[in-house]
Amino acid sequence: MAALTRAPAREGPARGGIAGVAGAAFSALAQFVLVVVVTRAFTAAEAGAFFATTAVVLMTAGIAKLDAGNGLVYFIARAETFGYRGISGYIRAALVPCAVVACAGAVVLYPRVGVVAAVLPVMVLGDVLLAATRGFGTMRPTVFLDGVMLPTAQLVLVVGVAGAGAAEWLPLAWGLPYVPVLVLAAAGLRGRAPRSPYLPGTGRDLWRHTAPRSVAGAIQAVFQRVDVVVVALLAGPAQAAVYTAATRFKIVGQLANQGLAQSVQARLVGALAGGELARARELYQAATIWLVLLTWPMWVAYAALAPWLLGLFGPAYEAAAPVALVLAGTMMVATACGMVDVVLTAAGHTGTSLLNLLAAVACTLALDLALIPAHGALGAIAGWSGGVIVKNLLPLWQLHRRYGLRPFGRHSLAALRLRTWAAA
Repeated sequence: MAALTRAPAREGPARGGIAGVAGAAFSALAQFVLVVVVTRAFTAAEAGAFFATTAVVLMTAGIAKLDAGNGLVYFIARAETFGYRGISGYIRAALVPCAVVACAGAVVLYPRVGVVAAVLPVMVLGDVLLAATRGFGTMRPTVFLDGVMLPTAQLVLVVGVAGAGAAEWLPLAWGLPYVPVLVLAAAGLRGRAPRSPYLPGTGRDLWRHTAPRSVAGAIQAVFQRVDVVVVALLAGPAQAAVYTAATRFKIVGQLANQGLAQSVQARLVGALAGGELARARELYQAATIWLVLLTWPMWVAYAALAPWLLGLFGPAYEAAAPVALVLAGTMMVATACGMVDVVLTAAGHTGTSLLNLLAAVACTLALDLALIPAHGALGAIAGWSGGVIVKNLLPLWQLHRRYGLRPFGRHSLAALRLRTWAAA
């Protein structure tokens, strides 16, 4: 079957965005509880070792994904008008290189992290397949599998390991739930993209577009997790545990941004590819105002309640309140910029996005190396904050200079009317 005879129904951006943020909120809550369980059940050194291990695995998975998921979203969204002809070929072209790199990464990681390295290819392929479902305009598989089922299963298994007092089994308990995610993502995608002939040039087209983003995706993966690893190396696993606990809430902002971006990304690609700058501006401003409204109250509350919230992890973690304050302020600045990198790459500027990420990582590493030995977790959050500011302000300036796009404008208030945004 060479093409789908009928395009799958798309979810409205408002509904998809709210669903994405709801899934992100649930996932963040489950991960927060997981960290509480680990820090309460095990020593700071054991907890820090576990957090460093998962950070290394997630960082490697982010590299091995090669940003193929976003490449698939780009091609699937553009192929809607052609009946999705040949899309299964693009999916196969994306999966094979990712599988090869992930297996190589698993072999390299095994001496360092043990048997949990075997889960790495499963994590990578599951993520790519979930991204493909978003290209067809649906958020449901991502919200259910990645936002609800995965963190719930991880929490249940980690609680079981904590009850048994077996710290050595923590990484495997955390990694095993990725297996059903892969199986169910593949099953959900099968009906949307029936197998079709592999069209000439499919792989070349996909990777010509995706290659710059593959490097950028690898750098982004390092940027998101390197701080925990550097803290563990320079200040010890106990400080890594304190830093992980104090910054656990940063995942809320990242997931909320990701949830909205995933629901709008395909439409942004279509609007910018068709030269519909006004529609792209509307989508960008609508997503930004919702991101601010949904996350700023949480960051203000986190800053105010930080000493009490950190006490949930144990008495040793209460002193990390200054880390929480820096985190909250940085995330408020970042969310006010909106999903700038998503807009930049949707416009085709993948090379510029890569340079921005390189600048952000360089800033983070320079500050980390200078500040962590003397200041521990506080030095790490200062390094991370500097990188985040660079990562957001650079594309914000570039979008304004090239397209006149701003995160706030006349579409911001209109976006608060859900019916208006849903019809966009």
